Amino acid sequence: MADAIALIDYGAGNLHSVHNALKAAGAVRIAVTADPMIVRGARRIVLPGVGSFKACMDGLSAIPGMVEALEKRVLDDAVPFLGVCVGMQLMATSGLEFGETPGLGWIEGQVERIERTDPAIKIPHMGWNDVSPLPHKNGAQLIEPGEAYFLHSYHLVPDNGHEIAAMTDHGGGLVAAVARDNLLGVQFHPEKSQAYGIALLARFLDWRP
Repeated sequence: MADAIALIDYGAGNLHSVHNALKAAGAVRIAVTADPMIVRGARRIVLPGVGSFKACMDGLSAIPGMVEALEKRVLDDAVPFLGVCVGMQLMATSGLEFGETPGLGWIEGQVERIERTDPAIKIPHMGWNDVSPLPHKNGAQLIEPGEAYFLHSYHLVPDNGHEIAAMTDHGGGLVAAVARDNLLGVQFHPEKSQAYGIALLARFLDWRP
C-alpha cells in the first residue's frame, strides 16, 4: 500500500485499537505492517508500543531493515511521525527498564522510572489525567488541553526542554508529549482517550510540519 499511513507491527502494540482510532479520525489507507519497503513509501508513520522499553526496542530491531527504513523516511524524508506510549519512549537516546537499552536516538534524553515522591501516588501512572500543552514549544499546535488516558511506569526525560510539547502531573510534572520538526510523541494513549484522542489523531493526519 504505497502512500499509506504505516502502522508499525513489531509485536509490541495495541494495533487493533490504534487502527480503529485512526479510521475514526479520518484515515482511509492504513497499512498495518512489518515490511520496511512499505514504511519507505508511507506518507505518515505511527509507532505504537505496549510493554517494556527493552522488549519493544528488541522487537523493533529484530525486523531486518526496519530501523533503517524508519530513519530514512522519518529523518531524511521528513514525513510526519507519531510515537505512542512506549513508541514515544523509543524515540529517546536510551531507556533504563531492565538495564540500559539504546533507543532510536531521535530525541536526546533518557527513559527513567517514575519516582514515588508521595506514598499516596501510585505507580504505574494509570488512568485519566490532564494534558497541559506548552504553547511556546515545538509541535504544541497539535496538542490541545484536556484529559487523556495514561498507563506507564517509566517516563521520558528529554535533555532539551524545547522538545517538550505538553506536561501532565502525577506527584510532580511528567512529560506528556514531545515534538520537533516532523516528530511527535505522546506518552498517553490516543486510542483509549475517546474524543480527545480521536481529535489529536485527526490533527496529526492533517499536520504539515
